[in-house]
Amino acid sequence: MGFSGLGMWEIILIFLVFLLLFGAKRLPEIGSSLGKGIREFKSSVRDIERELKTPQQPKMVAPSPAESSEEGGEPRKLGSRTEAGAEAGTTA
Repeated sequence: MGFSGLGMWEIILIFLVFLLLFGAKRLPEIGSSLGKGIREFKSSVRDIERELKTPQQPKMVAPSPAESSEEGGEPRKLGSRTEAGAEAGTTA
């Protein structure tokens, strides 16, 4: 017994059916594309796990030229409101 209850003859029969359906030239192409897909999936899962394990640091944004003259040109955190934005929000 091998793959979840499939014997050696069943595996050979399945391989022969694939060989008849796709041909000898297409089987290596199908295998390589399947392998690439599995590798890409694994790497994306690893990237997501790495993002979840590392602590999130706030992203810094460079101010636009109009804001740099008002605030001294220092980067600000995303989501923080400028004085002009805070004033506009309170008047509405």
